[in-house]
Amino acid sequence: MSNFVDECNINVEGGNGGAGCVSFRREAHVSKGGPDGGDGGNGGSIWFVADHNTASLLNFRDHPHRKAGSGKHGSSKKKHGTSAVDLEVKVPEGTVVYHFDGTELADLRSHGDRFLAAAGGEGGKGNARFLSNKRRAPAFAEQGEEGEERWLRLELKLVADVALVGFPNVGKSTLISRISAAKPKIANYPFTTLEPNLGVVRIDDDKDDFEMVVADIPGLIEGAAEGKGLGHQFLRHVERARVLVVLLDLASWEGVSPQDQEEALLHELRSYQPELLDRPRIMVASKGDMVSEDTAEHDYDVISSVTGEGLPQLVGKMADAVRQVRAAEAELDTSEIVIHRPVAETIAIEKISQDQYVVHGRQALRAVRLSDLTDPAALEHAQKRLDSIGVNRALRTAGAREGDTVHIGDLSFEYEEDI
Repeated sequence: MSNFVDECNINVEGGNGGAGCVSFRREAHVSKGGPDGGDGGNGGSIWFVADHNTASLLNFRDHPHRKAGSGKHGSSKKKHGTSAVDLEVKVPEGTVVYHFDGTELADLRSHGDRFLAAAGGEGGKGNARFLSNKRRAPAFAEQGEEGEERWLRLELKLVADVALVGFPNVGKSTLISRISAAKPKIANYPFTTLEPNLGVVRIDDDKDDFEMVVADIPGLIEGAAEGKGLGHQFLRHVERARVLVVLLDLASWEGVSPQDQEEALLHELRSYQPELLDRPRIMVASKGDMVSEDTAEHDYDVISSVTGEGLPQLVGKMADAVRQVRAAEAELDTSEIVIHRPVAETIAIEKISQDQYVVHGRQALRAVRLSDLTDPAALEHAQKRLDSIGVNRALRTAGAREGDTVHIGDLSFEYEEDI
């Protein structure tokens, strides 16, 4: 079974907030102590964090569920519940987070980039928070808010300095095994490589000790840009490569000349993402040991991964191209960690029948999550809060009339127009 996984589904669930406490001070010689219920703690949130020490999404293949801890309940004597610790889930650099409808939510390109995958629920306020001049003995508190829960899709787009692109069985795996310490599977048949292989190429010279990451991309076929075969899965790993090395089979891959191979490969890259052709590109003819140079008609640099012919020159060209791109990126790089947070959910009204409406939104749900809505004071507080966050105005705009039924979470009530 492969140890490299570049796409997966994951279920994330934030922790629930702790409930607020209903309590009154009871001590000797104090006959009517005031409210002293403490607040509940906040539930933990789940963050995706890009980490350069994480290579793939393997950890989520067999264990797709992640859940944060819940906050503790409040207690008497104004003791607040402990908040849960946020859960950080490490993902590889280059991970893109999608909603299940295909909407892109975050692109975690660099080490340290973060995305709030599931927010934890807020802890409920204890009855001591509802003390006022009009309400001297509040007998209600807030329940803890439920944590956010949802399924997300993760896709990994490798971040490499150089991507080796070519048709199947043209020598990409053999090349990366010769210029780096990578040990990919090598065999004399097409589609030997079914997953990308990464290798680190080190150059020790008078300038500096230079390193670059080279990615061996599985072989492409005509129609890959339209998804033929596993085209999209393979091509997305080319998107972020700084330099493209296009390998052409000098021995004529399946009877296709190197010139026709070049045209077909560039067409696939252009069809998938036109800006890929703007990247620095090195055209290389492989398997030079299998063809007589006298009979070969081409203008490509010739290499042989078997004999080592042309490899030092190719590595030098790759290093020069990568240095130039890195230098250009350094001028624009702010070196700041990017933190992605979903846009705050607003109040939304859904009409489910002629006289029934459903109110959506975490603020509205929180407004009615009180411990005892049969208490007149609690009901009055909920009504004022719903009005303050714009629920009544939104219901009027949606067409609600006197006597219509409104649902907010588990609460249902008849709508009454303001006087």
